[in-house]
Amino acid sequence: MIPLERRTLGRTKVSVTSAGLGTVPLSGFNVGVPYSEFEAVVKAAFDLGVRYFDCAPMYGLGKAEHFLGRALRDLRIRDQVVVSTKCGRVLKPASRTPKLDTVYGIEWVDPYPFRDTYDYTYDGVMRSFEDSQQRLGLDYIDVLLVHDVGRAWHGDQAEYYWNQLRESGYRALDVLKSSGAIGAVGLGVNETESVVGVAREFPIDCALIAGRYTLLNHAPLDGHFDELQSRNVSVIAGGIYNSGILAAGSKAVASTYDYQQVPSAILERVRSVEKVCERHGVDLPTVATQFVQAHPAVATVVQGAKSTCEVTQNVHAVSARIPAALWQDLRNFNLIPSNAPVPEDGRSS
Repeated sequence: MIPLERRTLGRTKVSVTSAGLGTVPLSGFNVGVPYSEFEAVVKAAFDLGVRYFDCAPMYGLGKAEHFLGRALRDLRIRDQVVVSTKCGRVLKPASRTPKLDTVYGIEWVDPYPFRDTYDYTYDGVMRSFEDSQQRLGLDYIDVLLVHDVGRAWHGDQAEYYWNQLRESGYRALDVLKSSGAIGAVGLGVNETESVVGVAREFPIDCALIAGRYTLLNHAPLDGHFDELQSRNVSVIAGGIYNSGILAAGSKAVASTYDYQQVPSAILERVRSVEKVCERHGVDLPTVATQFVQAHPAVATVVQGAKSTCEVTQNVHAVSARIPAALWQDLRNFNLIPSNAPVPEDGRSS
């Protein structure tokens, strides 16, 4: 496989590999994962060249941060990798904290005994950051992302939380970055619009955007990615399989699209893409991965994995060669827009 490229986030000194490991599947998302398997997956990713790892207080309600920090120490690789975590949520004891209603309704398997509460104020950002440092066991965190600020997650409450960020949360982010406690600051969201909105108000360096630019979703090409590039905001692309359909394909029994049942129009589109993939002897996940990675706004593609086998598949998808004719066929059949960047030399890194 081709070695993973290093790319810088915005104007910072933080550089990430073109493939990163996300820890949602390792944190109890639909299935329990013991620490031994968590560590094995982290080691497998590192051995394959991955040097960027993402987590959040929300994932397993503290479990992801605890497990990731321990794995980095046990493997003695902390000084060789970049770690991102998130703020905007403060974890409190489950026995004394009401459960939040969330848009995705995530039920973690065997989570830690906490519940998340939203807080984008100065004090909330600072507490979230300090709590994350202790859970991770790290004296500095490379990248801090404001988690789920925006209408896609908060609905009618979005403006309330956005105002918290405006009124004092930005100041906390500025203090943390200017003091050297973090190397880069950004957002971790499921919508591109909120990233553009924040970038117009505060100098973020990057944004982890899940599921908004994929082989099936091309909306950011209508101007949002251009604006983010002009503002030197690097995109960390997550959710590139739209929660499963672009990984499992059209024939899988339990495939989902953005965590919902797959619409018939989407299913037909996936089948059309699969026909092109079969014609050129390339699997669907590889095409889906490299389509996203080819956009110059994208610094890295973050993919989750719950086994060492899945890590190997993910890295292969980043680095495998794809015939240039495949991309042309996708354009000819109007399966990707004519203005969508594709790997110029048949591969994306």
